[in-house]
Amino acid sequence: MTSEKTRILIVEDDASLRLGLEQGFLSEGHAVESAADGEEGLRRALTGGADLIVLDLMLPKIDGFEILRRIRADRLETPVIVLTARGEEEDRIAGFECGADDYVVKPFSVRELLLRVKAVLRRAAESGPLKGEITVGDAVVDFKGYQIRRGKKKIGLSRKEAEMLRLFVENPGEVISRQRFLESVWGYHSYPTTRTVDMHVLKLRQKIEPDPENPRHFVTIHGVGYKFFP
Repeated sequence: MTSEKTRILIVEDDASLRLGLEQGFLSEGHAVESAADGEEGLRRALTGGADLIVLDLMLPKIDGFEILRRIRADRLETPVIVLTARGEEEDRIAGFECGADDYVVKPFSVRELLLRVKAVLRRAAESGPLKGEITVGDAVVDFKGYQIRRGKKKIGLSRKEAEMLRLFVENPGEVISRQRFLESVWGYHSYPTTRTVDMHVLKLRQKIEPDPENPRHFVTIHGVGYKFFP
């Protein structure tokens, strides 16, 4: 009995690099499709049913950041590995904030990328879907629908925000370090930076706290991390 192949979508405008990636993934037994510009990449991402997307940032028609924003706004939870020559910290942070699962800077080795693909797919399989609802203050968090309800208002929740919130909920009153968030939610010790954790907590406050400037649910423990109070 053979298992179903993992489907990988490559969105890359460099033809030689795209072909090299296709050959690398095919050699590992994956099913591969590709797109040479952002417009086609977005269409395939939203309709093609890929298990993982390898996404360049500098693309014709629609850039990679916009693709990330659109697929996450559409609640598409497919893991995304950004592949780009833009290696500055600000670019990395922007990529993770838009919903990237990993960020690989060119030039890179295909072997390293294949290992990162395996790691991201493994984490996606182990984490499983978030289910159920919880109440935090006057907000109802719907993990399955990736949204927050406050009265008649509905607010979208990104996958990373939901995973961070789940870690908070599973550890009420416990100090959770920024490093623990990086390891549990992103799965890496060095990428992204702790600043990305702070930005995601800020977004959770804006969506859930009655007064984000004076949080009572997501409390900063200076020099360490955060503590959650339901």
